[in-house]
Amino acid sequence: MATIEECRTALDRLSDNLTQANGDVRSAAALDRTLSCHITDLDVTFTGRLAAGRIEVRDRVDGSPPQRADIRLAMTGDDLVAMVGGELNFARAWGSGRVRLEAGFRDLLRLRSLL
Repeated sequence: MATIEECRTALDRLSDNLTQANGDVRSAAALDRTLSCHITDLDVTFTGRLAAGRIEVRDRVDGSPPQRADIRLAMTGDDLVAMVGGELNFARAWGSGRVRLEAGFRDLLRLRSLL
């Protein structure tokens, strides 16, 4: 099972990957939205913002986030680490229910290029 530190490192790596992206991925990542990532097996949530093509993790809370973010992700720590490491395809994980993504309709349309 991935640790909290490994999950935080994976989110930082994902942020770095987004800053290096081009085209549609860069455009989708350019949203300015609040973001939460709930790690279900550890019952912790990382909160922050997706802004200027980067994920800024600002806090970690036990359990569910205190406020509802614009973009909400939920998955196990192992799945987060595997996705960022390129071992798990996000679209397949989302389609199978291993990863939950919740956002407004317009945000989902823009985020689809990340899939």
